Amino acid sequence: MELGLKNKIAIVTGGSRGIGKGIAESLLTEGCQAIICARNSDQLQQAAQDLSGISEEVLPVTADITRPEDVDNLINTTIKKFGRIDILVNNAGGNRRKPFDETTDKDWQEILDLNLHAHIRVSRGVIPQMKKQKSGVIIFISSIFGRESGGATLAIYNTTKSAVISLAKIMAVELAPFGIRVNSVAPGSIRFPGGSWDERAKKDPQGIAEFVKKEMPMGRFGTVEEVASVVTFLVSEKASLVTGACINVDGGQSRSLI
Repeated sequence: MELGLKNKIAIVTGGSRGIGKGIAESLLTEGCQAIICARNSDQLQQAAQDLSGISEEVLPVTADITRPEDVDNLINTTIKKFGRIDILVNNAGGNRRKPFDETTDKDWQEILDLNLHAHIRVSRGVIPQMKKQKSGVIIFISSIFGRESGGATLAIYNTTKSAVISLAKIMAVELAPFGIRVNSVAPGSIRFPGGSWDERAKKDPQGIAEFVKKEMPMGRFGTVEEVASVVTFLVSEKASLVTGACINVDGGQSRSLI
C-alpha cells in the first residue's frame, strides 16, 4: 500500500531508543525525512547512525524538550533545513512510581514537564508552520493507562497520559479547519531491549510469565514495530479522515469500553 509519505518531513521526539526510534525507522522506510531528538547526545548520534542504514534522510538534534530554548532550536533547525514540517510525533516521556501520598511537588512538576508541558510546547511550536502549509499531522504517544487505571503508584503517569489524550481531542477540533489532523496512540505493554519491561523480565522471568498469562490475551508483549506501524498509518494520507481518535495498540490488554 502506498502511504503517500515520500519526502514528508517528520519530527520524532524521544527518537534515540525504543518506540521513538522504531517510529523514526518506520517513517524513513516509507520515504520520510526524519528529525530525531533526545537529551542524550551519544545515544542520539548512535541512533542516527543505525537509522542511516535505512535512509540517509535522518537528522539528529540534541534537545531537552522541557527547555523552551531547545524546542525553539529544534523547530528552527527543521524549518531552516527542510522548509516545512509535515509530521510531529510527541513520543518523549518518563515515569515516577510512588504511592500518591508520598509524591512531592518536584515529582509532579518533573513528570508533568516531560510528559505533558513539553508536548504542549513542541506542538504549539509546529502549528504556525503547519497552518501556513494548510496541512500537517500531530501524534501523541499516550498509553492504555491514559484510558483506564494503571494501578497503585501510577498517579503521576496516569494523569499525564490521560491529559495528552484529552489534549489531542480538543486540538483536533480546533485545527481541522486548517488541514491539520491530531490523534493519540495508546500502547499497552511493549517490550524492547533496555526498556522497563525487558529489565523486569530479566529480573523476574517467572513473575513476568504469570503477568503475560493473566493480562495479555494474545500471550505476549507488544513490539516497537507494531506501535510504529500504527503511527505510520495514522500520519499517512490513507488516514485522512482520522482525527481526534485514540488508537489502542495493546493486543487486547486494556479493559476500557471507550
